[in-house]
Amino acid sequence: MTSGIPLKDRCYEDFSIGESFVLGSVEMHEEEMLAFSTQFDPQRFHIDPEAASTTMYGGLIASGWHTGSLMMRLSAEGFLGEHCLGAAGLSELSWPSPVRAGDVLTLRVEILAMRESGSRPNIGFIELANEMINQNDEVALRTVGTMLIARKDS
Repeated sequence: MTSGIPLKDRCYEDFSIGESFVLGSVEMHEEEMLAFSTQFDPQRFHIDPEAASTTMYGGLIASGWHTGSLMMRLSAEGFLGEHCLGAAGLSELSWPSPVRAGDVLTLRVEILAMRESGSRPNIGFIELANEMINQNDEVALRTVGTMLIARKDS
C-alpha cells in the first residue's frame, strides 16, 4: 500500500492509478466445486468427473461463477470497507484458464482509472482490474469493474 492507510479504511483520495495489491489466496477443493456447480451451474464438466474427462477440458473444472464468488469473498475480506458504496458494473469478464481441484488462486487488484462523480460530489468512481491467478501464474478469471468509493469530504 503506497498510502500507508489500510485498504479497508481508504477513501477515494487515498487510491492512485497504477497501484496494485494482492488480497489473499484460496485453494480449490473438489467437494466445494461440485457443491457449488450442482446448485448453480450444473454443466457436465462442472458436476461429473467421468463425463468431464471426455470434454475438451479433460477433467472436472470449477464453474467460473464459483471462481467469481471466491474473488468477491477475497475482495470483501481485504478491500471493501465502510467507504465502499457498491459497484456500477463490469466492463470485462473473462475466464482465460480453467480452474481445477488443488489450484491455489490469488487475487491481484490494480487501479486502472479514477474519476469524481459529476452529480454526487461525495462519490468517486474507481475502475479496477481483478485477476484470480493460479499457482502457475495463469489468469483464471479477469474482471474490470467500477467501484463507487466515498470521498473524504462526505
